[in-house]
Amino acid sequence: MLLIDKIAIITGGASIRGIGKATAHLFAENGAKVVILDIDEDAVFTAAEDLGSGHYAFSCDVTKKDECEKTVELILQKFKTIDILVNNAGITQPLKTLDISEENYQNVLDVSLKGMLLMSQAVLPTMKKNNHGSIINMSSVSAQRGGGIFGGAHYSAAKSGMLGMSKAMARELGAFGIRINSIAPGLIDTDITQGKLDSKLKQKIIENIPLGRLGEAKNVASACLFLASDLSEYITGSVIDVNGGMHMH
Repeated sequence: MLLIDKIAIITGGASIRGIGKATAHLFAENGAKVVILDIDEDAVFTAAEDLGSGHYAFSCDVTKKDECEKTVELILQKFKTIDILVNNAGITQPLKTLDISEENYQNVLDVSLKGMLLMSQAVLPTMKKNNHGSIINMSSVSAQRGGGIFGGAHYSAAKSGMLGMSKAMARELGAFGIRINSIAPGLIDTDITQGKLDSKLKQKIIENIPLGRLGEAKNVASACLFLASDLSEYITGSVIDVNGGMHMH
C-alpha cells in the first residue's frame, strides 16, 4: 500500500460516479485516512460511509474562505496533520462565448480556481510546518486544447488558471518539501458526462481518441495515487495528461 496512515483531503468527492469518489476509494485501499469534502451535505456523508470506518466527511463550500479554514481546523483536531490535498471540486457549463453571463463566469471560476486557492491556503501552514505535502489540482484537457465537448470558454479559463497557479505554487513551495502537480483529464465517463452524450456523438468522440474509448474515473484516480505517493517524490510543477491520446503536445 502506498499511502499508509496518510491523511488525505479530497474536495468534490461525493458524486456517485465521479473522479473524486474514485480517488477516495483508491486512497483508502492504499492505507490513507480520507476526508471527503463536498457542498452536497447528504451525498458527502454517504460517500464517506461507503469507504468504511476511519474515514470522514464534511459539508464545505470551497468558494468560502471561512468554511475552508473551519473545515481544515476540524480535520486537524481529529488527525493532527494533513499530508495530501486533492482539489477536485469543479463545475462545467456548456455555453457559447456570447451566452456566458457574469454570473456564469464567476460561478465556474470560483469553484475551480478560487476554491483551489482557498483550500490550498488552508492546508499549507500545516504542510510547511511538517516540511512535506502533496497538492494535486484537477485541471482538464480543455485548458490545453481550448475548449472541450461540454465546457465553455470560461471553463477553459478556469482550468487553465489552475495549471498556472499550480506551477507558481510549486516553484514557491518546493523549498518546504511540498509538491504541487496537476492532472488534465480528457473525456471521462462520469456523472457530469452521463446523459449528455448520445450514441452518435459518443462514437464521433471515440474515433478521435487513439486508445479507442472514453476514460474511466479510476484512470484519473490512479494518476492521483501516483502523485500523492512517494513514487513521485521528485516531481513537482508537472501536469499528467489522462486523455487516451485525444490531445498530445
